Amino acid sequence: MQRANADGKPLSRTAGEGGSPGRASRVRVSNPARLPAPSPQPSPPMGARELVAAPAKRVCLGIITGVHGVRGAVRVKSFTAEPKDVARYGPLEDEGGERRWSLGLMRSAKGVVVCRVGGIADRDAAEALRGLRLYLPRAALPPTAAEEYYHADLIGLQAMLADGTTLGQVRSIHDFGAGDTLEIVRPAGPPAMVPFTRAIVPVVDLAAGRLVVDPPPGLLEPIVEEFA
Repeated sequence: MQRANADGKPLSRTAGEGGSPGRASRVRVSNPARLPAPSPQPSPPMGARELVAAPAKRVCLGIITGVHGVRGAVRVKSFTAEPKDVARYGPLEDEGGERRWSLGLMRSAKGVVVCRVGGIADRDAAEALRGLRLYLPRAALPPTAAEEYYHADLIGLQAMLADGTTLGQVRSIHDFGAGDTLEIVRPAGPPAMVPFTRAIVPVVDLAAGRLVVDPPPGLLEPIVEEFA
């Protein structure tokens, strides 16, 4: 369990997508859609760490947005802290985990990186990959620094109030310009939008699958019960 000091500084840096709406998977405070740079040391072989019985949590590192040229190159919108690093994690998987592609970085372009894709040699084959999301198993990502969290680690956590009352479940992480915000789905009523700061989210306990929310007055909209 990690406990943060009760001040107004952002609690986490998160990044990537990890299956959530929008761009979210490992977060930095300044940009919740970014992954940290890869570790200088290669990750252990993924096969030794993957479980067959249950699907492993995965992180979306990027999405193929179009083609580049006629020799099979593609344009990739990267969700990593350094966009070029999308090609440094080894083979990436499709959403179903059924196919893998190796990316070879060619150059950066405005808002994207241009990459070669293993096995793709012409424009038609590259065009067929448009819209493909590229994933990496969560276990293959480098460890985070203190008070850093991947979106994939936060999404799905149970949100509790300080008195133990269940608030709901984290559905996604957003950045509206003032720092990371958790979207928490409640049992009834509208979702709660909770700023991800030390003061408001003093406890993040990944091992227990929960976090604690200590909202200031007026942050949470009251749930209005409807009567027939």
